[in-house]
Amino acid sequence: MAKSKLVKANEKIANGVVGRYKKIEDTVVKSYQKIEDRFIDQYLTKDGESIEDAKKRINEEKLRF
Repeated sequence: MAKSKLVKANEKIANGVVGRYKKIEDTVVKSYQKIEDRFIDQYLTKDGESIEDAKKRINEEKLRF
């Protein structure tokens, strides 16, 4: 009986840690994407080009080399 309580407690702790890690990871990724989009918008877009079009163009140029 005691072992099953320990296993349940351990699983509960593990689920909590994994859940918090995922939240932190999502926040960091979203923040990076915002910074990346701002940089591309400000420095790498050409006249009238959207951010998504600029990303596609940059990836195509990268593949050529």
